[in-house]
Amino acid sequence: MQNDAYTLYQPARRETPVVFSSPHSGRMYPAAFLAGSVLDAQVIRSSEDAFVDDLFRSATDFGAPLLSACAPRAFIDLNRAADELDASVVEGVARSPHNLRVASGLGVIPRVVAGGRAIYGAKMPLAEAEERIRCYWHPYHAALRRLTEESHAQFGQAVLVDCHSMPHEAIESHSRPGVARPEVVLGDRFGATAARDVMDQVEAAFQSAGLRVARNTPFAGAYIAQAYGRPSRGFHVVQVEIDRALYLDEATVTPSADFEAFRSVLTGVIAQITEIGRLCLPLAAE
Repeated sequence: MQNDAYTLYQPARRETPVVFSSPHSGRMYPAAFLAGSVLDAQVIRSSEDAFVDDLFRSATDFGAPLLSACAPRAFIDLNRAADELDASVVEGVARSPHNLRVASGLGVIPRVVAGGRAIYGAKMPLAEAEERIRCYWHPYHAALRRLTEESHAQFGQAVLVDCHSMPHEAIESHSRPGVARPEVVLGDRFGATAARDVMDQVEAAFQSAGLRVARNTPFAGAYIAQAYGRPSRGFHVVQVEIDRALYLDEATVTPSADFEAFRSVLTGVIAQITEIGRLCLPLAAE
């Protein structure tokens, strides 16, 4: 299923409570948006989790759905609350002094891309921001909510894997001397959004593939983890951040020579993650 807001890849049969979401891999840039930005078409892609949806596309082979955004993060950030509006970029919005994401320019209508580079030369009308939220944010989250609730109804739990990538420099800036940099950072907001056994199983899947894994530092999870993670009720969310250097040429925003090999590695990881709570099907009569 595809529309302007998202593409939903469904398995032939749902066999696991695991749902994969890729809210930042959208790359359909509206012409009017590009024309109204002070950035060129290349630089504006620097906040995009480029090709993460392609990396996790094999989820359907293992009985799990994948929900992928169509709109890019620079246009609308689906990993923010709908009311996280930035007064510096949207007219008629009151300033929110206590929201660090908005203050840094990374609200639901972002003010900046990676490196703090401003997207716009002037503010946009509130009506324009509200239209983006209506057309893109609400449909995406309605689909995501439906998928997690379907999993919970069928399996008694839902495990949402929130798929992202991180700039290589983000890991370098948080590295410590003598400590190997993680290649994957898993976030559960320090235990608030997923049960310990779920987090352990997701971590083990990446580690078994030979990947170095860290938890919650420097990325612990944002809006999707906060909004959908209710482990006491059987709704678990684990945010996954993958070092872009493993598969992407960040300068050109194109798949690197290692892309296919890394996608193959991730296929094995996905296979293990989807074993969490998998439906045991009866054997056919001989």
